[in-house]
Amino acid sequence: MDTSLNNKFDSIIFDLDGTLWDSTANVALAWQAAVSKVDYIDEEMTIERVRSITGMTYDAIFDKLFPDLDTKQRKEVQTLCAVSELEILHTKGGELYPQLEETLKYLGTKYKLYIVSNCQSGYIEVFLDLNNMHPHFLGHQCFGTKGKPKADNIKDIVNDHQLKAPVYVGDTMGDYTAATQAGVPFIFASYGFGIVPEGMVATVNSFSELTEIL
Repeated sequence: MDTSLNNKFDSIIFDLDGTLWDSTANVALAWQAAVSKVDYIDEEMTIERVRSITGMTYDAIFDKLFPDLDTKQRKEVQTLCAVSELEILHTKGGELYPQLEETLKYLGTKYKLYIVSNCQSGYIEVFLDLNNMHPHFLGHQCFGTKGKPKADNIKDIVNDHQLKAPVYVGDTMGDYTAATQAGVPFIFASYGFGIVPEGMVATVNSFSELTEIL
């Protein structure tokens, strides 16, 4: 494994949840508020449950969380959760990982920066708006925009912005798989929510470590 990837890439594409911030506590609050509005769910939406589905597409999340609901019920819950999530996050946001802005400022002097997430439409914008992060990123894409898998969204960013040597930074096997399918090298953010045993070009144990290898 490379100990230094300096000058090997022209751009960095980031996952959001578990890579740039942790919003699971407030998402759990939002989803709990949402499911309390229906009479056919008697389950607690804990932080652990939210973390268990982090990285999945927004549709797949609710298929996994509520497999016993019929299609109409599941769609209703998904819609309620989506609205509640954005409402709460607009106020409370998420927890940024340590030295996030300082690291992005440094990386932005050397690389073009982007975000690709499996989230709903509007979620990345909340992250950017609340934390004044717009100046750091040249573009973003998510599942909610076109309903496409993460690999396709990574490819879209690469093609739309004519990236020659991108690298993807994420924290789950889903991130690794998507990056690999898109033909993009992968850096594993081990401080996040998942486990990636092999295949990455590097592993960072904190966000700020990216400045040491890139």
